[in-house]
Amino acid sequence: MTVISVDTPADVLTRDALAVLQPGFVGTTAPEWVLRQLAEGLGSVALFSRNIETPEQVTALTAQLRAVRPDVLVTADEEGGDVTRLEARGGSSFPGNLALGAVDDIKLTRAVAAELGRRLAACGVNLNWAPSADVNSDPGNPVIGVRSFGADPDLVARNTAAYVEGLQSAGVAASVKHFPGHGDTAIDSHHALPRIDVDLDTLRSREFVPFRAALAAGSKVVMSAHILVPALDPELPATLSPAILTGLLRAPESEGGFGYDGLIITDGIEMQAISGTYGIARGTVMALAAGADAICVGGGLSDEQTVITLRDAIVAAVRDGSLPAGRLADAADRVRRLAAWAVEQAGAAGAIAPGADVGLEAARRALRLTRTAAFTPLEGPPFVAAFTPVANIAVGDVTPWGVAAELNRLLPGTETATYRAGGTDGVLAAAGDRRIVAVVRDVHRHGWMADALATILAARPDTIVVEMGVPQAPPVGALHIATHGAARVCGEAAAEAIVSAR
Repeated sequence: MTVISVDTPADVLTRDALAVLQPGFVGTTAPEWVLRQLAEGLGSVALFSRNIETPEQVTALTAQLRAVRPDVLVTADEEGGDVTRLEARGGSSFPGNLALGAVDDIKLTRAVAAELGRRLAACGVNLNWAPSADVNSDPGNPVIGVRSFGADPDLVARNTAAYVEGLQSAGVAASVKHFPGHGDTAIDSHHALPRIDVDLDTLRSREFVPFRAALAAGSKVVMSAHILVPALDPELPATLSPAILTGLLRAPESEGGFGYDGLIITDGIEMQAISGTYGIARGTVMALAAGADAICVGGGLSDEQTVITLRDAIVAAVRDGSLPAGRLADAADRVRRLAAWAVEQAGAAGAIAPGADVGLEAARRALRLTRTAAFTPLEGPPFVAAFTPVANIAVGDVTPWGVAAELNRLLPGTETATYRAGGTDGVLAAAGDRRIVAVVRDVHRHGWMADALATILAARPDTIVVEMGVPQAPPVGALHIATHGAARVCGEAAAEAIVSAR
């Protein structure tokens, strides 16, 4: 039985179906198919590092999109820190959330987010899939980690709220993620479906706290997580769960819900946690039926056929009754309302005083140094041994990280080598008589890295250790520097500290 009204023309359905999609594409200019789909009703376009070379180029690209659709939402996954798209090729000018949480100065957090928002807006980006409001309660978390402000719900909450306020003061909509909270998992949802087995009281006192603060701060968007939370829904992941998206996030506060009336967007629908079980077409329809308003797609699927497939699946679902026509119309309306807000905000960035150095200031303040009796200052250019784990998909493996480039700028002649699991021999021989700076990332999660570091320290106790991930393991080395992230400015701040340490 069909539930579509005879008064709902096919072109209205098609435009509504296109309105709720947020696809990506390949290239630094817009392909013809993107422009064609914008003209036919596509409401959003997502930019990734593959689309970005320079601010000037991005500005020209977004202008090209708006020449076809002036109110298009142009979105990016720009968290700063380890997850950067604007500066993927050189590293971010802003430390990530963990560094901001380590400082825990909400004025600084707000200023960093405002400056990041100003740069996004200047390029024509008006929706940012940030910040992460996840409480990183599992230190072994492979996908959140330094993307979280920390493990304390109240600290995460106040910094999340400040970030939302700063970002949106620049006219860029914030998208807090990953609801209802992705911090207590040791599985990456890019690869599989994580499961969070905690009771409702724990969720209320931990995971929910930052999201409530973000909504109180006026966050325009909430991004759902591809996680199974049996206390909320024993069968469906949050992205596909009516109980979580509608029964919890939309429900009035008087009924124990969040009372949220803004836009709900999914995490990447092509991620294996959804596509591996449900497929992207079925997952898209289920997400919309559950209460999502926009579908993020394009991190790995970036072609017109994907857009057409999802568009047609949405239309077919309305026609066969599995997706109520009113639900699709409501979702498309929320997208258009956010687009209208973004148009009204255009130019807000110009009212913000530039703060180009605020990211480096934050990175410097986030450093935590631990010296031992074995420490002596550097007397010449060192040898940097960078122990490099496999990056998660959100971070990617394009963006450079570490301290070697910055140390070489301060101490010309600095040399470096990269070491990975199964290939950590030869550090001592390569270093020769030069001082070793060992750079690690989440050493507590990587046994091979911890073993290699222990071998080096046994032979060279004067080694300087720089931890650029979550500083969970006890400090070791003659000088231990925890940066709370691997952004370019974190490396710059660490290099300064190494050279100036006395």
